[in-house]
Amino acid sequence: MIPFLDLKKINELYEAAFQEKLKTVLDDGWYILGNEVAAFETSFAKYCGTQHCIGTGNGFDALVLIFKGYIQLGKLQKGDEVIVPANTYIASILAILQADLIPVLVEPKLETYNINPDLIQGEITSKTRAILAVHLYGQLAEMDAINEIAVANDLLVIEDAAQAHGAVRNQQSTPETAGRTDEVINNQKSSVAYSFYPGKNLGALGDAGAVTTNDSELAKAIQSLRNYGSETKYHNDYIGINSRLDELQAAFLNVKLPNLDYENEKRRTIAKRYLSEIKNEKIILPTVSLLGTEQSNHVFHLFVIRTQNRLDLQEYLHKKGIQTVIHYPVAPHNQKALSLWNHLSFPITQKIHDEVLSLPISPVLTMDEVSYIVAVLNKY
Repeated sequence: MIPFLDLKKINELYEAAFQEKLKTVLDDGWYILGNEVAAFETSFAKYCGTQHCIGTGNGFDALVLIFKGYIQLGKLQKGDEVIVPANTYIASILAILQADLIPVLVEPKLETYNINPDLIQGEITSKTRAILAVHLYGQLAEMDAINEIAVANDLLVIEDAAQAHGAVRNQQSTPETAGRTDEVINNQKSSVAYSFYPGKNLGALGDAGAVTTNDSELAKAIQSLRNYGSETKYHNDYIGINSRLDELQAAFLNVKLPNLDYENEKRRTIAKRYLSEIKNEKIILPTVSLLGTEQSNHVFHLFVIRTQNRLDLQEYLHKKGIQTVIHYPVAPHNQKALSLWNHLSFPITQKIHDEVLSLPISPVLTMDEVSYIVAVLNKY
């Protein structure tokens, strides 16, 4: 069986370094917000081209802390509306609700699966205060258009990059400006939440997350909020929570971060083969550009195809020894937890959730395995 994602194989490469880091943490004897967390925050901020990185317990908390940070700074207040894609993992919407804000769901583009900027303006009301852009499956949302709308309407921009570690927009070609500069998915008006859940492109060995931002006031508020609202021990300025990046998980992330670009490139190589070699009229391939610098805006956390008879295709692939996963089988507005939204209709979102199927893609998937997957799909 070709597994959808072989985490054990992915992490075997780092096993010796993990063991060394474990010993380092044990020898250091400082297990909460120690040297490894500080080192990762510095390294990941530099990698993303931002001034600040604040480690959190997980990616969900990273989003919640951004919203609560803005509330603490008076830039949001409870009951404000936040534009969010209808086609996303439910955590994006739950984070808005957790901060006592109101999500306003907007349809995606069928071609990209990301929020359709052309539909945002029509959903803005006098209560709208922010846009949460989600970079689904590893492909950046149309941030230039989204930021333009935000500026015109004086809205905050928050980005959910839980699936988009290392994606770059507007990458320049000269060595001095190539890579993750301030042209990454961060800017002065935005803040970005990351998840380092084990299955992510940059995955820890447990839960972990982070916020990156160029907003120093927001960074300071989140640093306090993640630690019981305390800047100085036993002195609490805010009603905070306990969501600190674990010292050992930070140590593991410090080991893996230098390889992230290399592993993302391996994902792109596999994606290019899928896109060019899968030839089956029953299968709809993702619409992405892999030409020149434009390819940097997608890191292929997932390679998602669509088909009208998904369960039949999934069963066919399983019988042929290929494991697949559905991301995601139930749209957020149809979830029991979001009963207030159950009456709404989002036909494009519904179509996506009814048809998508994720193929294996990871840095440890071999070219022979890719060839087999392509051949099996072409015979379906």
